[in-house]
Amino acid sequence: MSRGAKIGLGIVAVLVLMVIVFAVSIKNMYNGFVQLDEGVNEKWSQVENVYQRRYDLIPNLVETVRGYASHERETLQAVTEARARVGGVTEIKADNLTPEKLQAFQEAQAGLSSALQRLMVVVERYPDLKANQNFIRLQDELAGTENRIAVERRRFNESVQQYNQTIRRFPQVLLAGMFGFTPKPYFEATQGADQAPQVRF
Repeated sequence: MSRGAKIGLGIVAVLVLMVIVFAVSIKNMYNGFVQLDEGVNEKWSQVENVYQRRYDLIPNLVETVRGYASHERETLQAVTEARARVGGVTEIKADNLTPEKLQAFQEAQAGLSSALQRLMVVVERYPDLKANQNFIRLQDELAGTENRIAVERRRFNESVQQYNQTIRRFPQVLLAGMFGFTPKPYFEATQGADQAPQVRF
């Protein structure tokens, strides 16, 4: 074999090796995007799970309060209506999460939180209700659920941050757009959350 043929073969071998390394790099980046995207999906499902837990507790809470404070119809109805609005925001999945859909979800949840706060204010007027074991258990479950919601929202935001940072870094940004990986929105504080709620008795 001539020296020129050996050089040509060497160049071809180097080019083939470069193509293989490039293909493996692209595969690893793509798989990394998929893994992070699935992480965001899993965290979103946990957020939905804890919100569903709260959603499921509310009818029992309302019925318990109704037994003691039936003339507080307006407050009980506000909680029921807020719960229905939350139930109407069900088309949100992690793979179609847009800032607008997340905002609608957050607004519905904030409305429910506000109605529940008003309900707890009403409860203060009824010492017998506050001493009811069923109510105490439901109140504890609701408080625990609210804590879980905060934890899962934080975990979701951490997962979104990791995903968004990865797809925006160079050279990943070049491939992410090609493969359809776009930034995902964060949970943000609802408007007015920076001010303490006013509680009046």
